[in-house]
Amino acid sequence: MGELISRMWREIAARPSGPMAFRFYFQPLFAFLAGIHDGLEDARMRRPAYFWSLFTDRANRRRRLREGWRAVRNVFTLAIVLDVVYQLLVLRAFRPVEAIDVAVLLAMVPYLFSRGPVNRVARFVRRARSAKKKVA
Repeated sequence: MGELISRMWREIAARPSGPMAFRFYFQPLFAFLAGIHDGLEDARMRRPAYFWSLFTDRANRRRRLREGWRAVRNVFTLAIVLDVVYQLLVLRAFRPVEAIDVAVLLAMVPYLFSRGPVNRVARFVRRARSAKKKVA
């Protein structure tokens, strides 16, 4: 089992320098942009940080998960499809767990890392602007 996991991470680590490496730049970028868009929307609607609310807001957890999935599903699906193509062309094998791992790394992680912080920064800026208006 250890050798299987070791091979999987070795093969994943080799992907950004091999054929179709462009996806390791564009897919996280699109997921990151989706996170920025949704983070700004969260700030405008005065919703809590996305990832944190998944753990703390039980009443809205399902809705928030659906909302997040809607934002990344196309990038996630594209990441899986491109990784399967890569596997078939380069590795001459199909490894579904690796395809899912790559899709999570390229789509979901950048989305999660951008949405919450953008929400917090946008809310901070909004509060600072309103405080400045009150003073003036």
